[in-house]
Amino acid sequence: MARRSPARVIGSRLLQALPVILLATFMVFALLKLVPGDIAVTLAGDNASDTRIAEIKKIYGLDRPFLVQYGAWLGKVAQGDLSQSLLTGEKVATSIGRAFPNTLLIVAIALVLALVTGIPMGVIAAIKPNGLLDKSVSMIASLGVAIPGFWLAMILVAEISLKLNWLPATGAKSFSVSPVEAIRHALLPGIAIAAYGMAEVARQLRGSLLEVLSSQYVRTLHAKGLSMSRILWQHGLKNVSVNLFTIISLLVNRMLAATVVIEAVFAIPGLGSLIVRGAIQRDFPIVQGVVFAMVIVVIAVNLIADLLCAAVDPRIES
Repeated sequence: MARRSPARVIGSRLLQALPVILLATFMVFALLKLVPGDIAVTLAGDNASDTRIAEIKKIYGLDRPFLVQYGAWLGKVAQGDLSQSLLTGEKVATSIGRAFPNTLLIVAIALVLALVTGIPMGVIAAIKPNGLLDKSVSMIASLGVAIPGFWLAMILVAEISLKLNWLPATGAKSFSVSPVEAIRHALLPGIAIAAYGMAEVARQLRGSLLEVLSSQYVRTLHAKGLSMSRILWQHGLKNVSVNLFTIISLLVNRMLAATVVIEAVFAIPGLGSLIVRGAIQRDFPIVQGVVFAMVIVVIAVNLIADLLCAAVDPRIES
């Protein structure tokens, strides 16, 4: 079967992503309507009359049917306009642009930590299965999966920040202004998110490597006199790279979702904090905009993973 060009692969993936975007934004829009309270009352101010509240609803289109409101928002998005915050009047795109770098830095640090620790652990466990190192890795990985991220975050704040005063407990710094300080502020949140990622990478890589190393062609390579290290690096990791790219894409998506809780613990003004604040204040455009941005990031990460997998193993394209 002929290989498809990267442009066709990207176009196909983008077409498949459209229903995901529509479903995600529609579900969030519908759920926000179920949140108790009325944003029009907040905008109208204390002791506002029913007439004033009705005027506010008309001004912001809150008196229109649900589907009409969603369609109007979708129409603006199609024109590149994510609307404005109902409370501050600031453009949603501006709020996202200010918060996104903080979230991106946390996820990047968490991903690097997860890969730097998880890959060696998975390799070590696969080389000598059922040995002491394998059992130790399995135990550490089980703890990483079992420990809640928010609980680990609070422990890190109490011990590393408040007790030892090694790293900041709250806040964030701009990477463009001070890269070192930005990394110091994002390191603890990154560790809290990376624990699960490290465990998942180690477990999945161990299983994939065990399957490859027990295959017939690897036994043939052993018989030809190739060393374990050469087999591992030249054949083993190459054959599990597709699984590794898939794991990484899933991890990025989960880490992005985890920032909603972790940023609240560390008081970091990122996308997670922005969407929580918007939901509490019933600021619908903020929540919708952040969800839309997160969905786009998830789609982009999955698309990159698909392209990398297809580059490593062309059979995937077909």
